[in-house]
Amino acid sequence: MTFRATARHPALILDDVRGAQKMLSGVARVTALEGSRHLSELVGAPVHLKCENLQRTGSFKLRGAYVRISGLSPVERAAGVVAASAGNHAQGVALASSLLGVRSTVFMPVGAPLPKVAATQEYGAEVRLHGQVVDETLAAAQEYADRTGAVFIHPFDHPDIIAGQGTVGLEILEQCPEVRTIVVGLGGGGLAAGIAVAVKALRPDIRIVGVQAAGAAAYPPSLAAGHPVSLANPVTMADGIKVGRPGDVPFAVIEELVDEVRTVTENELSSALLLCLERAKLVVEPAGASPVAALLSAPEAFRGPVVAVLSGGNVDPLLMQRVLRHGMSAAGRYLSLRLRLTDRPGALATLLAALTVADANVLDIGHVRTDPRLGLTEVEVDLHLETKGPRHCEEVEAALRAEGYRVIG
Repeated sequence: MTFRATARHPALILDDVRGAQKMLSGVARVTALEGSRHLSELVGAPVHLKCENLQRTGSFKLRGAYVRISGLSPVERAAGVVAASAGNHAQGVALASSLLGVRSTVFMPVGAPLPKVAATQEYGAEVRLHGQVVDETLAAAQEYADRTGAVFIHPFDHPDIIAGQGTVGLEILEQCPEVRTIVVGLGGGGLAAGIAVAVKALRPDIRIVGVQAAGAAAYPPSLAAGHPVSLANPVTMADGIKVGRPGDVPFAVIEELVDEVRTVTENELSSALLLCLERAKLVVEPAGASPVAALLSAPEAFRGPVVAVLSGGNVDPLLMQRVLRHGMSAAGRYLSLRLRLTDRPGALATLLAALTVADANVLDIGHVRTDPRLGLTEVEVDLHLETKGPRHCEEVEAALRAEGYRVIG
């Protein structure tokens, strides 16, 4: 694809995104736009979820990868392509390459989740495990490209990639022409930049909000400095937006066209993932849930109708277990208590009966008799309970105190 320069955007214009949309016809799905009653009530205006978690390969990444590889010359295609990724970009490059008949090699970290490694192989790529962190994996992929002549497919820092991701924005305008705010997760910036190019060209009144994890928020300091700034050690469960430095190409677009960048905490990400699963019946990875986390953290800040882009659903089952536990805890659905009882037969059974009456589910229990802090006839009990929410937690504690139990922690 040839990108024509304009005064405002030397790399990208609306026609490039429209060209990408034609190229992706029959390749990428036009993903559903689902309404969320719960979020709509919270925000006080209609909220819709753009379900890129239901895209082929489980994320939006196929769009940009296919457009980028389609634009290669016959000589470049013959040399093959190489990419580095822990998951979504890997699968997008693998499938796009297979569809276009191009050989692909994908470098993934040694600790990459096995389901993501297996999926990338099944889409047709040769997978090479290298490095403990993504930076080491990227270096290995770049070295491979230099040595073999394979074309390195960057996950976000290329105009073709951004144009492909921008087709999400065109679909949103077609599916929800009354939209006033679009909220999108922000890592390197390819998706947000693409959406911004498409949407602002047609509807400059629409507000675009990027969302970063607080522990991996490279855009706020970069925007303040006026150029991309690197983070020393980005940390977040949302690996899809765990990027230490914005891309040069998307940064230029985001600096001009994205109206606001917000950050969300790990607790807010966990709560958002849990909400997507319970209320929307959608499996979404932490990065994909970041727009929902922003809506939950400050619902009054968004003018509706709102479209939140669920960018991906490729979450490792083991991570899902941990995140759900974290999300339930953040939502006040777990209660941990420490009680002291008189050490006599039947005391524990009586306590459990009181918890049954209070409708609290016991997940774990610890019974300590030998501790120098305890009196001669005392026993300490640690309880881990599942509850219905913060108010129920208060009711359970009140019920135990009313029964004469001494809550010490």
